[in-house]
Amino acid sequence: MKFIVNSSALLKELQKLSGVISSNNTLPILDNFLFEITDGKIVIVACDLETTMMSEITTESSTNGKITIPSKILLDTLKTFSNQPLTFIIDDETKSIEISSDNGNYKLVGQNASEFPKIPSVDSSVNLEIDSDVLANAINKTLFATGNDELRPVMSGVFCELSSENATFVATDAHKLVKHIRKNINSEKTSSFILPKKPLSLLKNNISDGGTVLFQYNEMNVLFKFNNTTLICRLIDGKYPNYDAVIPKENPNKLIIDKQELLNSIKRVSIFANKTTHQIRFKVAGSELQITSEDLDFANKAEERLSCQYEGEDMEIGFNSRFIIDMLNNIGAKQICIEMSAPNRAGIILPLDGQNDDEETLMLVMPVMLNS
Repeated sequence: MKFIVNSSALLKELQKLSGVISSNNTLPILDNFLFEITDGKIVIVACDLETTMMSEITTESSTNGKITIPSKILLDTLKTFSNQPLTFIIDDETKSIEISSDNGNYKLVGQNASEFPKIPSVDSSVNLEIDSDVLANAINKTLFATGNDELRPVMSGVFCELSSENATFVATDAHKLVKHIRKNINSEKTSSFILPKKPLSLLKNNISDGGTVLFQYNEMNVLFKFNNTTLICRLIDGKYPNYDAVIPKENPNKLIIDKQELLNSIKRVSIFANKTTHQIRFKVAGSELQITSEDLDFANKAEERLSCQYEGEDMEIGFNSRFIIDMLNNIGAKQICIEMSAPNRAGIILPLDGQNDDEETLMLVMPVMLNS
C-alpha cells in the first residue's frame, strides 16, 4: 500500500486527534493512529475506548487499505518537517512503514489494523444542529465547574437537559455550580444525559467559529460532527443530583459591582490567605465592599475596599477565593450581581451584561465558615 500526503495538513489533523490518546493506555494498539485509505481519502482515527475522534484528509493513492502507525514517533517526526509531500509505503505482510521526504527516508513498524477497536455507532439517535459558537460558549461556561472525584463520576461531567423549549447545561463539584440555559437549542424529544469532561475539552479546542455542529445521541453514546472531524464518546452512566434543590430562591441581599475590579482585588487579597482554605471574607455595608484575608500561621493579612451598589442588610460571608476567581474568569460579563441571603447559604453570581437574549447563566458558590 502506498499513499502521498502533505506533511502540514497531516500534522494539523494528528495534533487535533492526539488529545484523545491517553498516556497510560491499557492496550498498546491505542498508542497508535488508525489510517484507513479509501478512494483518495484518509480517515485517521484515535481512540481511548471511551472517546473516538476521526478526521478526514485527501491523499494521492492508487490502493485502499488500513494500517495503524505509532502516534508519538509520527507526531515528533512531522513537527520537524517544512511544508512538503510525504510518501508512505506500507508492507501489508510485515506492517513495516517507510516514509520518504525531500530530506530522506524513515522506517518504523505499525500494527495490524484489525486489532484496533471498532468505531462505535450511534444508532436510533436523535439529531440536532447546533451553532458552534453557542456550543463552545456553553462548554466554556460550565466545564470549569465539573468535579474530579472518582467516587462520584456523574459529577465529573456536564449534565445536559434537552426539551422543546431550551437546552440546560449544568456542572457542579458540590462547592460551585453553573447552570447555563440556551433558548435557541431545542429538541423534539425531551431527554437528559451526562457528557464526559475529556471529549468536551477536545470539542472546545477544535470547533471553529461560525460553523454548525451536528449533534447525535442515543442512550449510550453521543456524536459531534463538524468540518472534517467526528467525535464520538460514551455517556457517563448514572443519575445526576437534583441541582435545582441547592439553588436558594430567596436572596434579598444584592451586590452589583464591576467584574474586573472585583477579580483583580480578590486575586491580590487571596495571595495573603491561608494556603489550605484559600478563605477570603466579604463584608458589605452601605455602598462599600470590604475584602479581607488572613493567614495566622505566617502573620499575613490583606484588606481592600471597593465601592459597589448594594441593597440589603449589612452582612459578612466567607468564600474560597479560588472558586470565585474561576467563576469570574468564565462568566463573560463586565458587570455582575452577587445575590446572598445569609452567611451559611450559597451565594449566586449573575452576569448583568455580555449575554444574548436567548441565554441565561447562573453561578453558585458555597460559603465557608468564618473564624470570628
